[in-house]
Formats: sequence, structure tokens, C-alpha cells
Amino acid sequence: MSNITITHAPSGLVHTTVVRSERVTPHMMRVTLGGGELDRFEHRGFDQWFRLAVPVSEESRLDNLPDRFGLAGYLRFVTLPKGTRPVIRNYTVRAFRPESLELDVDFVVHGTEGVAAPWAASVQPGAEVAFIDQGCGWAPVPSDWLLLAADESGLPAVAGILRDLPRDAVGHAFVELFDDADRQLSEAPEGVQVHWLVRPEGAAPGAAVLPAVRELAFPAGSVYAFAVGESALATGVRRHLVSARGVPKGNVTFCGYWKRQKAN
Repeated sequence: MSNITITHAPSGLVHTTVVRSERVTPHMMRVTLGGGELDRFEHRGFDQWFRLAVPVSEESRLDNLPDRFGLAGYLRFVTLPKGTRPVIRNYTVRAFRPESLELDVDFVVHGTEGVAAPWAASVQPGAEVAFIDQGCGWAPVPSDWLLLAADESGLPAVAGILRDLPRDAVGHAFVELFDDADRQLSEAPEGVQVHWLVRPEGAAPGAAVLPAVRELAFPAGSVYAFAVGESALATGVRRHLVSARGVPKGNVTFCGYWKRQKAN
């Protein structure tokens, strides 16, 4: 579930190539894209996300993809010959450097699970990709403080938001990981406390974040919250804020990036 508004950027389908890849933490691969049509990409910061087309075979094509991924674009995509269709996955812009036209994307890697993550772990420089910019989910309303909550799949989004927040912002950010070694350096404002949490082995996502949010002594004033990651985590944080804390629904942005049963 999600209440994020999708924005179809005027840049449309952007073709670019892989410049390099590196393992930035034990379970996070960073793929850097560069050149091609990246000069048409408009960086908005925060949790800006896009639909990434990943070629999964030698027959995959990127030259016949739609420029938008609304209903018409999706219908066009599914009517393409199945053997030529790339895999489409949603990812966050981890960083963008306009001076060198380079864009970083972080992929959570769990062995050989999934499609995009194994691709990120093995992709070579020069590989072609394409993406469609879909805007930002971060849409704050006037508030006195901020609350962010995510699992490892939402770490790039939270990291981007912390980086781009006004330096006088105050609040709390909770990031749940399955391995403490996957922490990343935080660029949070001084007034935003970042809580790194490790969920118990084998526990469902949210096992560490949800109790932490429930136990948080809320500061005075109104809050704007942003909760992303596994679906039950995102909806669980929203449910607690709205039902137990009386936070207006319009003050909570949430999005389930993935569902545990599907991943398993």
C-alpha cells in the first residue's frame, strides 16, 4: 500500500550506461550510471525514485520501451514480446553528480534472491540501462518535527531525505537493518536523531522499528512522518501514528516497497 503520488517527469525514458559498481556495505551494492541521456535528468533530491529497466538476457531490448509508465505505458510494455522485455523495478536515486553526469543507485543484495540485486552484483561497466523518473514521495506538511522509519530497502530514501533536509530540522529517523554492518554514514541535521536498529535473526521486517516507534516519547507539537520499506512495516507505522497517536492521515506518507511473503 502507498499514498505516494506518482509524478511522470518530462524527461521520459532516459538511456544511460553502467560506469562502475562497488559493494559499499556487506549487503548493499552501489551501481553508478553515467553519460548517455543523463543530461535530461532533473535531480530533485530527497527520496526521488524511478522505474529502472534491467536487461536480464541478451534478447532484452531498451529501444522500444514507453516514455511514461502510466496506464497506457504499462499496457504498451506488457504487449511487448515477453522474451525481449527487461525487468522493471523501482529504485531511489542515492546520489546525483551533475558536474560529471553520474547517478548512484543502491541495491540490497541477499545472495542470489531476486532479479535486480543479482544483476547489480555482477553487472559490468558499459552495460546499458534505462529509467523513467517518477518524482519524490517526500511531501512534508507544516509541522514541528519529523519522524522517518524504514528497513534496509528504504535506507536510500531516508539517507537522501536526511541529506537534503533543512539544517534546522528536528526529529527522529529509525532505520532497521538485518546486519549492523550495513549502516551508512548519515548526513542528518544536528537536530534529527538517527536510530540504527537490528532486527532479530529470522524476525519479520518491522520487528525492531515498530516497538521503537511505539515507545518513542513524542516531542511537543505536530509531526510529519515518512514510513517506507516492507509493506507491513510501512502500514504498521502509519496505523500506530493515526490510531494510537492521533496523527492526521495527511501528515503521514507511507509506501510498501515490497511484501515479505512475495520475496520469500
